[in-house]
Amino acid sequence: MAGTVVGSIALGLAVLLSVGVDDDERDAEQIAEKIANLRIFRDDAGLMNRSVAEAGGAILLISQFTLHGDARKGRRPSFVTAAREEQAKPLYERVGLLLKREALKVEYGEFGATMEVELVNEGPVTILLDSKKAF
Repeated sequence: MAGTVVGSIALGLAVLLSVGVDDDERDAEQIAEKIANLRIFRDDAGLMNRSVAEAGGAILLISQFTLHGDARKGRRPSFVTAAREEQAKPLYERVGLLLKREALKVEYGEFGATMEVELVNEGPVTILLDSKKAF
């Protein structure tokens, strides 16, 4: 329903998660472990040295298949490497479950929905993660 907030956090990470056609359970495990333990929050000395849990933060997990968009050719991005819902949704939910097992609070966007997402990007710090290590 328009205007309804389905997920909200204060301090933490807004994770835009895209699942590819070649992703599986192992990819979900790798990416959840990386998200949970990535040391990108400031410590007392101002260095990026704390994980989201150490900083007392939470996760806002948002499905975002368009991250698999390939716009290298032509004017219209191709999404052929993005997994369809029947494959993507279980892996998206699995990442959330694995993050919860790390004692993190996890809020969700609405899978597959058109959403208005608001965030305050401190820093700004934006990190790209890929379980296939393509970058």
